[in-house]
Amino acid sequence: MSEGDAKRREILDRVRASGDIARHDLLELILDVSFERREVTLASGKKSNFYLDLRQTLMRPLGQKLAGELVLRSLMAQGAWVDAVGGMAVGAVPLVSAVLSAAGHNDPATLLKGFFVRKEAKKYGLGRQIEGGFEKGMSVALVEDTTTTGGSTLDALDIVEAEGGKVTRVFCLVDRGEGAREAFAERGVTLEALFGRDDLPI
Repeated sequence: MSEGDAKRREILDRVRASGDIARHDLLELILDVSFERREVTLASGKKSNFYLDLRQTLMRPLGQKLAGELVLRSLMAQGAWVDAVGGMAVGAVPLVSAVLSAAGHNDPATLLKGFFVRKEAKKYGLGRQIEGGFEKGMSVALVEDTTTTGGSTLDALDIVEAEGGKVTRVFCLVDRGEGAREAFAERGVTLEALFGRDDLPI
């Protein structure tokens, strides 16, 4: 068994021992289909020795089910409840859909709405930059599959608040631990992550 395989088994055993089987199963899926040990250049320009493509997880039925349920559970278990969940297109759209699907099976959450933020306002129709169930005055949770510096979600935060929303919570599936948490803290919001660098066999 290679060092990487041994570390992977150790991490998954630790998560399983916590008793949270859904969290274990989601991490196992992420490591199976979304994680690669290889050098890449990130959007921030930094080099990394591992690559994460969470779309590979979120574009599978099991990934949608587990991610949606776990984020919704976190949303309902602690902190302030919100009116809507959204994020920057296109990266956040699968996770927004997953959370809404989970909410549809949970009576207290069925009024939750979803939306996505365009990088630029449409140049036709109503010219909206925020699409979906967003209204001025809403409290909002922003979601992202993985965060590095948090740049795109910070952009979404600026746009939502400029349109009269209040971002009270920010979630991601995996925080790469490269500055996003600190960047959100500067804006008065805590980044809530299901997994961090310690959950990856790097």
